[in-house]
Amino acid sequence: MKILVIEDNKSVCSMIEMFFAKECIDGVFVNDGLEGYNHFKKGVWDALIVDWMLPGMDGVTICRKIRQEQFTVPIIMLTAKDSESDQVLGLEMGADDYVTKPFSPLTLMARIKAVTRRVQAQVPNGRDDFLETEHFTVSKMTREVIVDGIAVTNLTPKEFDLLYYMAEHPRQVFTREQLLEHVWGYQFYGDERTVDVHIKRVRKKVEITSQQYIHTVWGVGYKFDESIKTDEI
Repeated sequence: MKILVIEDNKSVCSMIEMFFAKECIDGVFVNDGLEGYNHFKKGVWDALIVDWMLPGMDGVTICRKIRQEQFTVPIIMLTAKDSESDQVLGLEMGADDYVTKPFSPLTLMARIKAVTRRVQAQVPNGRDDFLETEHFTVSKMTREVIVDGIAVTNLTPKEFDLLYYMAEHPRQVFTREQLLEHVWGYQFYGDERTVDVHIKRVRKKVEITSQQYIHTVWGVGYKFDESIKTDEI
């Protein structure tokens, strides 16, 4: 993998670089936000790790600009901000995951593997990776989503994974814990709000005709169901 790390703390960079070497990851490290953003646009990356507080351009702005330009690279945000509102803001700006400082390098490596695993899994493997429903056409190989003939081009990797997984299991009710386990690939202890934020973003992007497809099951979780009409809710 080739990963860009935008982090101004050189001690943190040295620690990450040491673990990248053990995992045979090609890491490129930039210490300024604006320089890092410009560097990102010049390359092809398997993932981006970006600190929240940076000189030149902060990590939230970098994340927002990348998503506005419809880059789908997985993004992990490093942050010393541990309040729920700050973490939610990072996710709403398009981050796929976040790691709160101070952190264990092993934790960061687990997060990297989790966010990149499903993107790498889009290589054809003999399974049927094409999903077609009443309103949706979804290709896992090309990661294309079409809703009622309209292409949805601004889904992040994790948003796509969440939509595909739920559409694969129509009308099945999933708890937040189940979605974290199956879509994120590991336990997100105490961070179930992550699912709520991603559900909100997926709804906004795919429910372009005001018809709701992902429904809240109060006290339980969420389900994908195209048979429920908006006026029935």
